[in-house]
Amino acid sequence: MTTTDETELRQHIDKVVEGIGAKDIKALERLYAPGVVSFDVEPPLQHVGRAAKMENWSRAFAFFDEISYEVRDLALTAGADVAFGHAFGRLSGTLRHGTPTDGMWVRVTFCFQKIDGAWLIVHDQASVPFDIATGRGVSDLEP
Repeated sequence: MTTTDETELRQHIDKVVEGIGAKDIKALERLYAPGVVSFDVEPPLQHVGRAAKMENWSRAFAFFDEISYEVRDLALTAGADVAFGHAFGRLSGTLRHGTPTDGMWVRVTFCFQKIDGAWLIVHDQASVPFDIATGRGVSDLEP
């Protein structure tokens, strides 16, 4: 991976963080490929296409007056025209009724493709660990 690619990919994730904080669907839309496939923490099992991904963000934004997204421990690997990264992510903020929430940490994966010279997200996944004995998600873990 070149230094330029790593810088561009990190800036791309920074733009995702900024877009979420601003609840800016148009800014977020520019960061995803038209055919993005997203495996997010809420149903359905997959969100296919940019419009579906933006609808998913719109639903999340509806819960918050103020929202922020934090990414920790981002690791990236890039080839000439594909790249992937993994990290921990946390959505937090103030809910619509005024209650602050620290959110929960999830595991995130980003897959990128260089399309017309620009890195775009073609796949992302957020997952919550679960307790195999109970089948329940474990949402109190921290990186």
